[in-house]
Amino acid sequence: MSETAPHTLDPPLFYKSCRVICRFVTTLLFDLKVSGKEHMPKTGGVLLLSNHQSYLDPILIGVQLHRPLSYLGKSELFRNPILSWLFRQLNAIPLHQGAGDIHALRETIKLLKEGHILTIFPEGSRTDTGEIGPLQPGFALVVRKAGVPIVPVVLEGSFQAWRRGRKIFKPYPIRVKFGPALNVQGLKPDEIVNLLDRTLRGLIEELRAENKERDRG
Repeated sequence: MSETAPHTLDPPLFYKSCRVICRFVTTLLFDLKVSGKEHMPKTGGVLLLSNHQSYLDPILIGVQLHRPLSYLGKSELFRNPILSWLFRQLNAIPLHQGAGDIHALRETIKLLKEGHILTIFPEGSRTDTGEIGPLQPGFALVVRKAGVPIVPVVLEGSFQAWRRGRKIFKPYPIRVKFGPALNVQGLKPDEIVNLLDRTLRGLIEELRAENKERDRG
């Protein structure tokens, strides 16, 4: 039996209900502002590549988008039947980290080609400092095989709201910024990694500069 549940372009009612609730909560607690949504294609598969500051990131990236998102999650999170059901309802895909999970890779490519939006955090885990850490090269294989738009996205403030090691989140302003799709045609894996690294770092500097300008205003 496949370890991944069927995914549809029309998400379950549970997903839609959670999105409505999360929009309200993230606006209330985090004053969530999202920019660059015009860079998101309205149809077809899309691969989102994001920095990773906290547990909140998957929600923050997708909560203000009209299209549903899918995610890769550690397979260990799916061992609990209740959590497994919850994660699958939220379009999560189990992934065996470091084990060369060919099944998850094939499922990822399949979903993208079917027209889904998939979010990957190339750092592999949450940052310890709030800064972007080294990118793990494995995502480059998905990028090369996906054949879909590759959209970079950065979050700022998520680390302060729920940094690694803290038991619970706290209210803090959070900003999300989507950048233009990357042109990766003809690039080698290491070139893709370098391109994304430069792009994410550039976007987060832009976002921080915008935040400072807004604070001065």
